[in-house]
Amino acid sequence: MRNSYTPHTEQDVKSMLDTIGVGSIEELFSPIPRELRVKSFNLAPGLSEFDALNKMQSLSARNNTQDVQFMGGGFYDHFIPATADALASRGDFYTAYTPYQPEASQGTLQALYEYQTSVCNLFGMDVSNASLYDGGTALAEAVLMAFRATRNRDTVLIDANVNPLYRDIVKSYLSPLGFKIKEIASNDYQLNRKELISAIDEQVASVVLQNPNFFGTVDDYTDIADASHSKGALMILSAYPLSLGLLKSPGEMNADIATAEGQSLGLPLSFGGPYLGILTANEKYIRSMPGRIVGRTVDKDGNDAFVLTLQPREQHIRREKATSNICSNQGLCALRALIYMSLIGRGGLKELSKTIYDKTQYAKKALAGIKSLKIPETPCFNEFVIELPGDAGQFRDALSKKGISAGIPLGTFYPAMKNRLLVAVTEKRTREEIDALAAAIREAVL
Repeated sequence: MRNSYTPHTEQDVKSMLDTIGVGSIEELFSPIPRELRVKSFNLAPGLSEFDALNKMQSLSARNNTQDVQFMGGGFYDHFIPATADALASRGDFYTAYTPYQPEASQGTLQALYEYQTSVCNLFGMDVSNASLYDGGTALAEAVLMAFRATRNRDTVLIDANVNPLYRDIVKSYLSPLGFKIKEIASNDYQLNRKELISAIDEQVASVVLQNPNFFGTVDDYTDIADASHSKGALMILSAYPLSLGLLKSPGEMNADIATAEGQSLGLPLSFGGPYLGILTANEKYIRSMPGRIVGRTVDKDGNDAFVLTLQPREQHIRREKATSNICSNQGLCALRALIYMSLIGRGGLKELSKTIYDKTQYAKKALAGIKSLKIPETPCFNEFVIELPGDAGQFRDALSKKGISAGIPLGTFYPAMKNRLLVAVTEKRTREEIDALAAAIREAVL
């Protein structure tokens, strides 16, 4: 063996070339014009395992993982019970990739079925698929799903308070398809109801909202669902899973499709993923759903059995009938979400939601006492905006030197909001940490 990653010996290579009747590697690649071939891979010399481990540890040490986190914007620093890691790391789950042969993957299918059931209960919806990539792609797939379900409509209305990353993904999805996107401008961090309702007509396939929205504002969109349905449009609601222990669920607001980023359900932040896209819907739209749906049945002996009931992608059905080209679900991430939901249970979710809400209100009150700061009086659950007397990015950098990640400077996404910071609070933040945030901001603004 030459090394761990290119295991073929010269004899192996010669044997393979002889088998296909080619004299050399150069001859094998001769159909590729020389100008199109890779000139150099520009790779450093190989390292021993010991040296490679030292180098990786040295690189990882450059990451700042010690700051007290008040950053959110859709991804949050939640506590994850050790049991979630222990169970999800079992070899039976960890090595299984995807149920291409579902009859031989009963354990994986049962886990996904239980995930779907738990997610439906959490969101108050009828059906769920087996997961998508992340919250942004789930929302984009929901928009496409609404176009399929309503037919002959060409417009989607999106509240500008929806996560800007999600809105960018929707734009990328729709840009080559000829559909129209109309954004409803934010009304001081809240939905501009009058403008949205007046924009709903017979060409609108769906209305897209988020609760809490990107600025943390909490709302009840039941009236928007009614206004949408009166014109034949669907309401799509992106929700924060851990808020549903306190807030009305998408189902209770009569949403037709509900999506979410599932990172808060037992997935570590991990510098950007992998995460989990949750997509649920009213049952009458099940055949317009993307991805896979696992169902429960009985085998010939009458025993419970699990099957891939629907899998409407190009690989399994005719291309023109496919609803999405997403070629997998996030099986291991969905499993972690299922384990997390099972561990905390219905009562635990309510208690957790209450804890997050109470700590957020404490932080909001602590910061409201600082002169030079303005905090909008919008209802919030876990996140809120503070308006600073200067550039929010500079405040963020100054507090980072004290070991506090104070939040997300909103100028990153909204150029007119350079002096505004989005602050998030989770159950992990202690009273002392919140007080330290308030003290650091007070010192920075004086």
